[in-house]
Amino acid sequence: MSKTKESNKQTETLTTRSGSDLLVEALVHEDVDFIFGYPGGAVLPLYDTFYDEKIKHILARHEQGATHAAEGYARVSGKPGVVVVTSGPGATNAITGITDAYCDSLPLVVFTGQVATPGIGKDAFQEADLLSMTTPITKANYQVKHVDDIPRIVHEAFYLANTGRKGPVVIDFPKDMGVLTSSAPLEEEVHLPSYQVTENPNKEDIQQLSQYLNHAKQPVVLAGAGINHSKSNDLLTEFVTHHQIPVVTTLLGLGAIPYENPLFLGMGGMHGSYASNMALTECDLLINLGSRFDDRLASNPNEFAPNAKVVHIDIDESEINKVIPTTLGIVADCKKVLETLVTEHQSHATYKEWVDHCLDNKSKHPFKYKEANDTFCRPQEAIEYIGKITNGEAIITTDVGQHQMWSAQFYPFKHHSQWVTSGGLGTMGFGIPSAIGAQLAAPDKTVICFVGDGGFQMTNQEMALLPEYHLNVKIVLINNGTLGMVKQWQDKFFNQRFSHSVFNDQPDFIKMAEAYGVKSFLIDHPNKLKAQLDEAFNYEGPALIEVRISPAEPVNPMIPSGKANHEMEGLE
Repeated sequence: MSKTKESNKQTETLTTRSGSDLLVEALVHEDVDFIFGYPGGAVLPLYDTFYDEKIKHILARHEQGATHAAEGYARVSGKPGVVVVTSGPGATNAITGITDAYCDSLPLVVFTGQVATPGIGKDAFQEADLLSMTTPITKANYQVKHVDDIPRIVHEAFYLANTGRKGPVVIDFPKDMGVLTSSAPLEEEVHLPSYQVTENPNKEDIQQLSQYLNHAKQPVVLAGAGINHSKSNDLLTEFVTHHQIPVVTTLLGLGAIPYENPLFLGMGGMHGSYASNMALTECDLLINLGSRFDDRLASNPNEFAPNAKVVHIDIDESEINKVIPTTLGIVADCKKVLETLVTEHQSHATYKEWVDHCLDNKSKHPFKYKEANDTFCRPQEAIEYIGKITNGEAIITTDVGQHQMWSAQFYPFKHHSQWVTSGGLGTMGFGIPSAIGAQLAAPDKTVICFVGDGGFQMTNQEMALLPEYHLNVKIVLINNGTLGMVKQWQDKFFNQRFSHSVFNDQPDFIKMAEAYGVKSFLIDHPNKLKAQLDEAFNYEGPALIEVRISPAEPVNPMIPSGKANHEMEGLE
C-alpha cells in the first residue's frame, strides 16, 4: 500500500463519530448480517444509527423472541446471533434466551441498554443491574464505561462467544455512550491472556485411546452437541464407518451422523431408543465426543456404562469428571481429535459380533406407534410423513414437550445444522422465534417448527414476522389440549391427579394464524393427514398446520427419573 493510501485509510479510520456509529461500525467489521431487537428509551441513540440500515434489523415482538431468534440463527449459520434490547424490563425479558444459549453453548452477543452513566446505581427509571444478573449465565459480560473502549469490547465479545465452548456474551451499553464521540480505531487483535482455548489433543492421549480401541470388544461412540458445533460430522462418519463402531447421539447430537447410516443406533437417554440405551449399558469402551453427560442421558450416573472404560473428549475441561468418572479425559476440539484418529489410528480390532448384536436390538425394538383410530391423528405418523416429503433435508426447530421428543425420534436427520431445539434449559416458547432465525440463516432451506399448544401460546406473537420478512416457515402445531409432558408425568407418577395441566378452553389457532397473515390448515381427522400435509407443504409461503391428537398420547419409551438406562418402560 502506498504511503498516501495508508495515510488516507488512517485518517478515515480515526474520524470522530458517536458511540452508536462506532458500535455499528464494529458490528459491520465482525460481519454481522442481522440484529434481532426491540427498541426502547435507553437504546434510542443506537436505533437512530440503525435507521441507516447498514445491518438488517429484525423487529421481534418480545425480547425473549429476539434472543431465541438469534439462537436459531446462530445454530444454523455458525455465526454469533446479535441482540439489542433496552434497559430494565427489556433486558430482563432477554434473560431466558441468554440462559438458554448458555446451557446449549450457542454464541450470542447481546447488547442491553442501560441508563446514562451518571444515573447508574441511583435507581433511575428502567435501571437494572444486568451485570450481576447475567454473570452466572454468560461466558463474559461488560459494561461500556468509556466510549473509546467500544471497538475493543465488541471485538472481544465476538471472539469469546464463538471460540472454545461457545456461549453468550452481554454488553451493557449506557445511553450516554451512544451519544459521546470517539476517534478510536476498530480492533484487529484480541488480548486476553487469561482466556486460553485448547483445540489440539495431546499426542499421548490419542495413543492411549488407540490402545483402548485395539483391546475393546464392545465399543460405542456417544456423539453430543460438540460434534455439531465443530461441524465434524463427516469425520465422525468416516471414523466409525471405517472401524465399524456403533453410534449413539444425545438429544442435541442428532444429525451428528446421518439417520440412515446403519451404525446409528438412535438417540440415547430418557426417551431414547432401546438399542442406544442397551449399547450404553453393555459397552466396554465408551468414547464421548462433545456430550456433557446430562441427567436426561445418564439419569443414574452410578449405573451408567457400568463395565466401560470412559473416554471423555470435550473442549471444556470443567465437564470432564463432573458427572461420570472418566478413565481418560481429553481436552480438545472434537474435530481435531477426529482428524487425528482418522489419519493416525490403525485399529487391529474387529467388532462384528458386537455390531450385529446392536443392530439386532435396533431391528427388534424400533421407535413405534399404534395405528390412528377414528378420532385422533398420531403425531408420530405426521412427523414421519413430513420426514418423507422433505426427504429428511428440512431444518427442524421445536418447542419443548412431547412434540420435541416425537420429533427427535421420528424425523430422519442427516446434517449437523438441521436440528434446533432447547436442550439444557428446556424453554417453552423457543420454537417459533428460533425458526425465524433459522430461516434467516438459511433462506433457501425448508424450515419446520414443531410446537405444542402450550409453547405456542408463549411466543405466538412472533408469527407476525413471517409475512413481514417473507419467511417461508411451516409451523406444525401438535394440539392435544394439554401440557402433554406435564400430564404424562402426572399420569405416571402422581396417581393421575391432573393438576392444571389441561386447557379447558383454547383459542381458535386457525383464526389466530390468519390474523397474523399466515395461511392455516386444520387436520382434525386421520384420513385427512397426508393429503393436508401435502397441500400445506406445497404452499409457497408461511403456514400454520394444526394437527389434532389425543390428550392421552404418551412419549415412549421412557426411563423414569433416577433409573438406569436399561430400565426402560413403554417398549411395547
